[in-house]
Amino acid sequence: MDQNNQKKEPIPPLDFSSIMLPFHTQALIKLGQIVDPFTKEEKINLELAKRLIDLLELLKKKTQGNLDTEEEELLNQSLHQLKSLYLEKTKASPS
Repeated sequence: MDQNNQKKEPIPPLDFSSIMLPFHTQALIKLGQIVDPFTKEEKINLELAKRLIDLLELLKKKTQGNLDTEEEELLNQSLHQLKSLYLEKTKASPS
């Protein structure tokens, strides 16, 4: 197939959301909120979800004072959502 007939894969924007949203999406998958697009299964992994949340916390710490208001709000909302879902799942899971 020549290059003219190939579908172009979308290129994500070159902005802060392109860095943080993949972590957010993967955490949602590991929390069972989104079906894994590769396996087409819902498979909860709270340990990995926690690691992804921790990575976003690290990103927040390392970028503190360098984000614009919109970027900071996006990161804060992401962390709030993921932490809330994580707490729900850990309270619901048997000890």
